[in-house]
Amino acid sequence: MLKDQAGLRLAVRVTPKASRDRIVGWQGDVLKLCVTAVPERGKANQAVLRLLADTLELPTSALQVLRGQTGRDKLLAVDADPSVLRRLPPRETT
Repeated sequence: MLKDQAGLRLAVRVTPKASRDRIVGWQGDVLKLCVTAVPERGKANQAVLRLLADTLELPTSALQVLRGQTGRDKLLAVDADPSVLRRLPPRETT
């Protein structure tokens, strides 16, 4: 997660067509997600936005795909206070 003048940025890696929607956890600075939606006509992107909006307790309109609309690796904009990130799973420290 990055915070800059433009707001919060979240890097995610998405696995579409999974058995259930879920947040897998962090792999370095990237949040791994699984969604049941297929990667066609933006369905997986919408599922990602819904999953994160529900987790962060935000409206889906507070999230936007900035990069990676057609790939698994995405950069999302989060229009919210940085404190909402506490609702994500903690990063494992090694």
